[in-house]
Amino acid sequence: MIEFDHASRTYGTKEAVCDLSLTIPAGELFALLGPSGAGKTTSIKMLVGLLQPSQGTVRVCGHDVVRDPRSAHQRLGYVPDEAILYDKLSGREFLWFIADMFGMDRGVTAARIEDEIVAFELGEFVDDLAESYSLGMKQRLVFAAALLHAPDVLVLDEPMVGLDPRTVRIVKDLIRSRTRDGMTVFMSTHTLAMAEELADRVAIMVKGSLQFLGTVGELRQQLSVEESSLEDLYLQLTGRGIGLPAASENA
Repeated sequence: MIEFDHASRTYGTKEAVCDLSLTIPAGELFALLGPSGAGKTTSIKMLVGLLQPSQGTVRVCGHDVVRDPRSAHQRLGYVPDEAILYDKLSGREFLWFIADMFGMDRGVTAARIEDEIVAFELGEFVDDLAESYSLGMKQRLVFAAALLHAPDVLVLDEPMVGLDPRTVRIVKDLIRSRTRDGMTVFMSTHTLAMAEELADRVAIMVKGSLQFLGTVGELRQQLSVEESSLEDLYLQLTGRGIGLPAASENA
């Protein structure tokens, strides 16, 4: 569903992402971890089409995000790390706007909007102007908009920023439910406990390159630690920066 095929991105002489090769299948919840400046956001921006790879290819459901962006974008939803809305639109108007952007059939859009309003408990404020929303309210609306067209791939950049504990639980439950139904989730986060709780596999990126790719159990094996939290394992690995074998698709 998601493929990075030797994808790199440079800014002048700086290589933000170096020769990234990664395949994420349908129904997997994948977490990309790494310190600030590791290349996570650049990777996500290449995935959703906001940046073009300097080399290599990125595909969503078989569609090259550079050569066939329309088809790729139709298959994915994106929740950025900062919710951006139109202040003078209500939440409901914003959802209709997103539906029109995706060319959704207006005959089914109203029902889809109501489903997302219920799922994210937007009913109390969905008809108010977005300029009155708190950060958490904005983030819930952005989640609803990202899922409105029932994407095959959901891309999340620090998804829990600004969410209260109840909304965090709602989002976690929805992510679990959608992945069980076959949706692929690509998540970048600094919240290691959430990654350990939710992710099927994790990747740890340092200075633009993958230092690890696999399950938390496999990371314990590679670091020769029988029992340790993902946080401890992550700090041990990123504290060294190097020292593990290069990550591969078979990791």
